[in-house]
Amino acid sequence: MRLRHSRVLLAAIAICLAFATVSRAGDAPLVFGLLLVGPYNDKGYSQAQYEGGRYVEAKLPGSRMIYLDQVNPTDRPGMTIPQAVDDMAAKGARLVIAGSEDMRDGILEAAVRHPEMTFLHVSGDDVLTGKAPKNLGNLFAKIEYGKMMAGFAAAMTTKTGKIGYLGPLVNDETRRVANAAYLGARYAWEHVRGKKPEELTFKVSWIGFWFNIPGVTADPNQMAGAFFDQGFDVVISGLDAPEALTVAAARREAGADAYALPYVYKPACQLAPEACLGVPYFNWGPPFLIIARQVAAGTYQPAFAWLTPDFADMNDADKSPVGFLPGPALSAENRKYLDIFSAALGSGAVDLYAGPLDYQDGTVFVPAGRTATEKEQWYCPQLLRGMQGQSAAK
Repeated sequence: MRLRHSRVLLAAIAICLAFATVSRAGDAPLVFGLLLVGPYNDKGYSQAQYEGGRYVEAKLPGSRMIYLDQVNPTDRPGMTIPQAVDDMAAKGARLVIAGSEDMRDGILEAAVRHPEMTFLHVSGDDVLTGKAPKNLGNLFAKIEYGKMMAGFAAAMTTKTGKIGYLGPLVNDETRRVANAAYLGARYAWEHVRGKKPEELTFKVSWIGFWFNIPGVTADPNQMAGAFFDQGFDVVISGLDAPEALTVAAARREAGADAYALPYVYKPACQLAPEACLGVPYFNWGPPFLIIARQVAAGTYQPAFAWLTPDFADMNDADKSPVGFLPGPALSAENRKYLDIFSAALGSGAVDLYAGPLDYQDGTVFVPAGRTATEKEQWYCPQLLRGMQGQSAAK
């Protein structure tokens, strides 16, 4: 099964946004629900989605968002996704967006329970597998390109050749984005800096969930600190919250040459600009708006959408679903190299998914002579050869 090509949906984005202030006469105001895995103000993944919902409210006249944050078993023990959806339905929601991969089972159950409503699962793939009911679609964005740029910036900056990657839980998505960061780092290390691949260390450590839960996950502050203690001078975060950056900033205050790249939230560098090399982030507003408009008009057809960045301007808040914002700590020279790399990714001159590529255990990911299909990229069973760290949970 091949994934649906995202360029069609990008064209739809351009069309819809051209009419951003127009609403159909007679349409009922749209009430939509948003389920967030973490706090709505986490300065990370959940806040990016929350602000995407606020974007819809600002752009779609009469729309109103209902949200519930910290939807996870630790913060809300006993709370189920169907229960949360029942409450949103009672408050008039016609669309519910489930923001996290681990909400998969619950949102499927809720969609069956409420056939009169529309559901969108962010990061899921049940449309692809055929498990989705007719009122549930999937949405994600190709953050892998932003992660490649993060890895590139890290490899251009490191003096020790040791890059740490702070990972959340282990699944196809988290392996996929960690691999993308490594591919970007390896490209910079070999093709720009002219270094030998075996001289680059890229190590992944997993905390066990999307963000820190004391007593449940490993402490990301301690894990980031351990990287710096072991001679790593750049840490890339794959977490929903910014501990890697705050730890790097503390190490710099103590005199260390330490840097980090936070994740998923555009303003994250503001927390510690002197340590921040840049941030790959999701821009949920434009794709949420397209789907909300379609639901309001009764025209939404649930599908799988995996959106590509707008490489003409990845930081255009009204167009690109994925961005990379260079940080104040990235040198002017390395920013120029990053711009060249980004342009090459966008044009296809550089394809980091071109083979040969192998997984950690030596099995082939992509053979020589071709590039990975979207399905091969999406379903990612291992980290890549050349990376350190576990490919599976303990």
